[in-house]
Amino acid sequence: MVGKKDKVSTWGKVWRFVLCVVVPLVVGGISAALTMGAMSKFGEMKQPPLAPPAWLFPVAWTILYVLMGVASWFVWMKGMRGGKKEKTFAKKWLFIYGLQLVFNFCWSPMFFNFQWYWFAFGWLIVMWLMIIALIVMARKYSMPAMWMLIPYVLWCTFAAYLNAGIAVLN
Repeated sequence: MVGKKDKVSTWGKVWRFVLCVVVPLVVGGISAALTMGAMSKFGEMKQPPLAPPAWLFPVAWTILYVLMGVASWFVWMKGMRGGKKEKTFAKKWLFIYGLQLVFNFCWSPMFFNFQWYWFAFGWLIVMWLMIIALIVMARKYSMPAMWMLIPYVLWCTFAAYLNAGIAVLN
């Protein structure tokens, strides 16, 4: 009986891990699909110095979505194993995480489809602040989750630079 309980627990962890990784990948994939035609305009825009080639964006975002998913799994699992305080913290963290995923999803159509460059820049700054909040919160709760989000905030900082540069130049 003990073995069966352990197996269920292991499958529960695996299922949650897969869910945590798949959710941001699906969010990013749908957002990318909505902007696919508009992304071709990116190469035609006047771009600031250091702008990477267009092929780098899907590669970078795929890696970042996986890291974000793993971070959310660390927080979710710690919340499940902990007491009331840990569960409450995990719920708050996961709420902010979900909200920033919504912001992440909406940014691409705003920027590429609607070409609302300055609005998208402000939107990105709010998203960036949410990511910083997640990192600060995770620092005291789950160091692995915190470290998984560092590349994300760095990339979003670079994306803000590109967004502002394109807004100024176009």
